[in-house]
Amino acid sequence: MRELMDSCCMSQHLVESTSTGETFLVKQYRKTAEIVEGVAKMKTEFLIVYKLDEEGNAVYTQDMGDLTMLLSKSEPFCVPSTSFPGLYPNWVYILDSDQHTCVHLVDGYPLDGKTSPVAAPYLIPPQNIVY
Repeated sequence: MRELMDSCCMSQHLVESTSTGETFLVKQYRKTAEIVEGVAKMKTEFLIVYKLDEEGNAVYTQDMGDLTMLLSKSEPFCVPSTSFPGLYPNWVYILDSDQHTCVHLVDGYPLDGKTSPVAAPYLIPPQNIVY
């Protein structure tokens, strides 16, 4: 695991859940999947999710309750999975310009997602959720 993490490019995302008031820190580890016309196409290799406690400490978690997390080129966000049919709790959905995939928090590894270009890699947070 350590070798994988050391060989990747890491980015961090601060993700808020408006429905629960929780804040999460996500560390996304990506690697070059291929080089096309001199441009590296990145692929997510691993995710680690931390929940921020009341004092701001990042505590590792594999359980976000009913929440589903969505990461894209726009602002990351969480939604209650029960409010959105087809979404599952404790999953992180990733939509990027080079990849779209899903990661289950239990193991942190992505499903084999598509590494083809995505024309508009933006997910827009819902504006009015009935809780």
